Amino acid sequence: KKKKPKLLNKFDKTIKAELDAAEKLRKKGKVEEALRAFEALVNQYPQSPRARYGKAQSEDDLAEKMRSNEMLQQAINTYDEVVSLPNVPSDLIKLSLKREADRQQFLGRMRGSLVTLQKLVQLFPGETSFKNDLGVGYLLIGDNRNAKKVYEEVLSVAPNDGFAKVHYGFILNAENKIAESIPYLQGGLESGDPGTDDGRFYFHLGDALQRMGDKEAYKWYELGYQRGHFASVWQRSLYNVKGLKAQPWWTARETGYTELVKSLEKNWKLIRDEGLAVMDKKSSLFLPEDENLREKGDWSQFTLWQQGRKNENACKSVPKTCALLERFPEATGCRRGQIKYSIMHPGTHVWPHTGPTNCRLRMHLGLVIPKEGCKIRCAQENRHWEEGEVLIFDDSFEHEVWQDAESYRLIFIVDVWHPELTAQQRRTLPAI
Repeated sequence: KKKKPKLLNKFDKTIKAELDAAEKLRKKGKVEEALRAFEALVNQYPQSPRARYGKAQSEDDLAEKMRSNEMLQQAINTYDEVVSLPNVPSDLIKLSLKREADRQQFLGRMRGSLVTLQKLVQLFPGETSFKNDLGVGYLLIGDNRNAKKVYEEVLSVAPNDGFAKVHYGFILNAENKIAESIPYLQGGLESGDPGTDDGRFYFHLGDALQRMGDKEAYKWYELGYQRGHFASVWQRSLYNVKGLKAQPWWTARETGYTELVKSLEKNWKLIRDEGLAVMDKKSSLFLPEDENLREKGDWSQFTLWQQGRKNENACKSVPKTCALLERFPEATGCRRGQIKYSIMHPGTHVWPHTGPTNCRLRMHLGLVIPKEGCKIRCAQENRHWEEGEVLIFDDSFEHEVWQDAESYRLIFIVDVWHPELTAQQRRTLPAI
């Protein structure tokens, strides 16, 4: 059983009745009254850490009620003040700094939160949970190198710490140390420690096992699905809107975007010829695929729209194609997708992988397709491209591509909003 934290110093024990009365108001949800009561106590007893902490919590509660970032910043400042008072019980220091760091992260103040977490680790160097939180703080600002050091430190003193294991495995996976990442991700998930039951860890463990040719991957995907992290074993995106129709392959009619599909198929030669002209230029505008999805081979892309933003420079090279697309906001305004040419050379295999969100569908228009040797699998069904025809699939389902032809394959990719998203959702969903 967890020990109850000791929040009162010697002085605060003498005003316990007043502190309890104010806290009772807060617990009952009388936020404004609680804040007034704690403010009065802080004015009367400025050296009381518990009164100051109660004030911070009340401001925190009020910020949530009012949805006010300004009030939340006030709460953060007050949590910080608690720690600077004399004779603060160590449990109260821990609670204040932890909550301060958490609220800073909520506001997107990642560097400020990192400073708070560093302070916690300095004050309580023996507590691995604070080091674990510090590692997350580094990951949130994209500093994998320092995060890795922190988790190595934790694992050197607590080799069975599941939280440190999954995060360390996650970092190794990001470094493309696929085989090395597996025992850490697996051991961490098997530990069942708090903070390990996260869809990302099931996602990356399964992916790593698949790349090692290990069918155990699907056992972990199944478990991730049972735990509610994935919509299904095959549909494993992590940024989802609940309740959207989910199927691997779609027809144009099912999407409702028949005008767009007709326009792409009618103008496929124009789109193809502009793409080929770009390919023929000396300074190739096609860039290698950069998501580490290739097992082997050569796969490059030329992007016209990304996250709903038009690449003006790119469109200068293919002006007619871009003009054609401007009429279709379901594609150009899809902030969770892209519009791009994709060229894949012979001998390329793309690992089985899953897109990040169920909020889009992906259209593939065949432009230059070798007679045989090219195929795509989505979930459990293989399809082939045809020149001048659009294939539509939901890339939040696992898919895989093979290019074993004798010449290159060129397609045009157009992502569109999932047709069941409302206008409001299309306006407000954050970009991916």
